[in-house]
Amino acid sequence: MEQEKIRKTTLTMKETAEYLGVSYWLVNRLVRIKQLPSVRVGGKILFRREALDRYLIEQEEASTTKDER
Repeated sequence: MEQEKIRKTTLTMKETAEYLGVSYWLVNRLVRIKQLPSVRVGGKILFRREALDRYLIEQEEASTTKDER
């Protein structure tokens, strides 16, 4: 019987930095100022791929939206 490979749905800080193409330190800073969606499990900070993808879409949309004042 073949076991199905389980796909990881969460990433560590280091994996998140690689996924976003930024430094570990920037990810750490964004977590501290509550800019990047994350969850603490035990002593680890984890990131869901789905939440990161949504975050990127939101940031991209915000960058092309004119500030109407």
